[in-house]
Amino acid sequence: MEKKSRILIIGATGRLGFELAIASIKASHPTFALVRELTSEDPLKSRKLRALSDSGAVLLLGSLQNEERLVEALRQVDVVICAVSSRQTLDQKLLIPAIKRAGCIKRLIPSEFGIDPDKTRVSGMDHDFYARKVEIRRIVEAEGIPYTYICCNFFTSYLLPSIVQPGLKAPPRDKVVIFGEGNVQGVFMNENDVAAFTISTVDDPRTLNKAIHLRPPGNVYSMNELVEIWEGKIGKKLERTYVSEEELLKKIKETPYPDNMELVFIYSAFVKGDQTYFDIESPGGLDGVKLYPHLKYTTVSEFVDSLL
Repeated sequence: MEKKSRILIIGATGRLGFELAIASIKASHPTFALVRELTSEDPLKSRKLRALSDSGAVLLLGSLQNEERLVEALRQVDVVICAVSSRQTLDQKLLIPAIKRAGCIKRLIPSEFGIDPDKTRVSGMDHDFYARKVEIRRIVEAEGIPYTYICCNFFTSYLLPSIVQPGLKAPPRDKVVIFGEGNVQGVFMNENDVAAFTISTVDDPRTLNKAIHLRPPGNVYSMNELVEIWEGKIGKKLERTYVSEEELLKKIKETPYPDNMELVFIYSAFVKGDQTYFDIESPGGLDGVKLYPHLKYTTVSEFVDSLL
């Protein structure tokens, strides 16, 4: 049996980073987590650090800003998965020279985990949210660092708990707002499922220097279809109000940043169709669900059951 790659997770106490670390451990990869502190006053972070350590992960003190510690950590592994928050996207620039110095990294999975930033069509209204991710891609490619990009679209924890109703924390029971005509499909994936697919790519030569797209059956729905699923669960028809593309664009413009970003993401996915308009097996892209048919995942319908 081939030796499994040693994996370093950067951002392992974040929501996705923690799932990535756990998935790595479950898949029997020697797993390392770069952490700013070995203990934390934040109870949630402290529990995660303890859980990682107890599960067998090696905690390494360091950060993207500390190049010496970073290089030291990189020299202990084969693969780096970065799961920093979107606010820290450009901090990944600090990782590139460290990887070059370490000289041993066989693959980098940068912090994307959303819509393919090369496919979005909302430039000028997203405050460079996707441009920053594209910038990191181009630097990685220019420096000749082997990579895999994971394009998983929306997490089920984002927008789906309210059936895509901005400002609501729970699904509507009487009235629902639908953006555009409601027929454009978006994609949702559970974080732990994204983690399992991501870890599966690590030692797979087919995924080297490719973008892996997750668009599984049972997780691709339009707003009209999501509302129908919810209506079926609660046994009640909701009163629908449709917001036109023009009205939505006006609202995006009138709402101050960053409060308007939720609307921008809705516009991108459910009006422009940025998650589903292209063939994912076009040059440079692969279908992660076809690559790993054995992996089970939570469907949208199953997730919506948890909202009842």
